[in-house]
Amino acid sequence: MKYLIAGLGNIGKEYELTRHNIGFLVLDQIADEKEVSFEVERFAEKAEFKFKGKHIHLIKPTTYMNLSGKAINYWMQTLKIPKENLLVIVDDIALPFGKLRLRTKGSNAGHNGLKSIEQLSGGNDYSRLKFGVGSDFGKGKQADYVLSNFSQKEFDELPFLINKAKEYVYTFCTLGATRTMNLLNIK
Repeated sequence: MKYLIAGLGNIGKEYELTRHNIGFLVLDQIADEKEVSFEVERFAEKAEFKFKGKHIHLIKPTTYMNLSGKAINYWMQTLKIPKENLLVIVDDIALPFGKLRLRTKGSNAGHNGLKSIEQLSGGNDYSRLKFGVGSDFGKGKQADYVLSNFSQKEFDELPFLINKAKEYVYTFCTLGATRTMNLLNIK
């Protein structure tokens, strides 16, 4: 069985530790843990490994956030991965910093990466792991906020939170979305 785990973010050093790049940060930690490297391929940096008999493909789109759907759609088609085996890791300003929540469908809530995925994959019925980045910004400053680096306090908490996010990914790939939500969303 194959799974596609897509971490959303923007390529480039200037975006590396920004709130918008939490998807990339989670996948980087998984790749390190599994001792695999990302290679630049079509529309994404890609790595893969086996976990409990599952073939897991990690992608970090190189299309920038607003065109994430192009990379995800391409790799779903190329690898013949059904939509129920897709998990997108994304930042969410509607959740407090560090709150994690898995959903199997839902609104894009104005997130341009999710809008792109909806448009190119034919709907919002795919799993997404929302990683709360908080909403400590003034009116009209949302873009500046998500494209800014984590505060030192947040940065200090990231290793623990990224480990929680990795638990969601591994559980999703072994038990499925519904059981993962039942087990982990309530913690």
